[in-house]
Amino acid sequence: MYRRMSAPDPALLRKLEILADAAKYDASCASSAAPKRDSRKGGLGSTEGMGICHAYTPDGRCVSLLKILLTNACIFDCAYCISRASSNVPRARFTVEEVVGLTLDFYRRNFIEGLFLSSGIIRSPDYTMEQLVRVAKSLRLDHGFKGYIHLKTIPDASPELLAEAGLHADRLSINIELPQEASLKALAPEKDFADIRKAMAGLRVRIDEAKAEKRAPRFSPSGQSTQMMVGADGADDRTILGTATNLYGSYGLRRVYYSAYSPIPDASKALPPAAPPLIREHRLYQSDWLLRFYGFALDEIVPAGPDAMLDLEADPKLSWALRNRAFFPVDVNRAPREALLRVPGLGVKTVDRIIASRRHAALRWDDLARLRVPLRKLRPFLVTADATPGALLDRADLRRLVLPAGGMAAQAAPRQMSLL
Repeated sequence: MYRRMSAPDPALLRKLEILADAAKYDASCASSAAPKRDSRKGGLGSTEGMGICHAYTPDGRCVSLLKILLTNACIFDCAYCISRASSNVPRARFTVEEVVGLTLDFYRRNFIEGLFLSSGIIRSPDYTMEQLVRVAKSLRLDHGFKGYIHLKTIPDASPELLAEAGLHADRLSINIELPQEASLKALAPEKDFADIRKAMAGLRVRIDEAKAEKRAPRFSPSGQSTQMMVGADGADDRTILGTATNLYGSYGLRRVYYSAYSPIPDASKALPPAAPPLIREHRLYQSDWLLRFYGFALDEIVPAGPDAMLDLEADPKLSWALRNRAFFPVDVNRAPREALLRVPGLGVKTVDRIIASRRHAALRWDDLARLRVPLRKLRPFLVTADATPGALLDRADLRRLVLPAGGMAAQAAPRQMSLL
């Protein structure tokens, strides 16, 4: 039975310190697409109405989920994992009741709006999955918690347990870990690429069935997601994005998260000694966005060849534009939406605003300035009512002219911060 804590328990705080730190390696904890909930209609953890809490870091990321592991003990010995069986890190384990209590107390203190829960494998995949489900089930049924719940599922667990998890969680995720089957076999021999995909397929069927039938029980309404490490094996960026494209198409994933490999203590010699540049992870996220929302194909973003890597200095859309100058300039007042979306510096919302505005008057260069777009990047690629790029597109030094001041360092994504 849950009892609200009257004072911090030192032993519980120590567990929280260990298991929150261990959870930071999992990037797939966004709460996008969560259904709206109103606390005025009863229940805890709403995202609408009273009791709303969103905590933000200085760089704007939402960190309002309690992100922890049930335990960092694990019977698997994945070479890249800090919680692997052969690791000598301090171990800890929450009980189901402790996770439920922490979630409710954190919510009542307006620290969080939901829970992200993962775990090392203890005893067996089924036993571990059963513990995760018990947490979500207790929050929902015993305490009326209506906040966001994201469960990291165990692919080897029984389909019945995965099915029960989807009844209580808003999102389920199964980490594919690495983009190549051979890499997973070499670095995580207890895990099976085919089993992971089979579990993803089963979740997709249940998610699709729940959406198709209005009276069907809710099942993971925010869909499923996965995560791939970047730089832990020799996979190039084309391979990584190719795997992501296949996952989106085959299993209807809501997100593929990319996590730059981070060296761990006493690491296997099979792993690289240093982390990849963080900007590489950033470029993969940008490319993923182009594939899903901008109409780009994989071959356009990373052409096939011996060096199938993304340009670290230029974002992928700018890199494509520099390779395809014949496509430009694009007339901002006449071009279709699909063409405008290929202009470096124009995002989806800006393009939609441009299309809405040009119905009333021809857009001039000053009109674009008022949209707060990167004019330096746009100038060679756009025609407005009062300006053309002239010979800019033909200049040999065009790349230098359009890159942000300061080069690659100026574009680097902020480092992931600890959530707790």
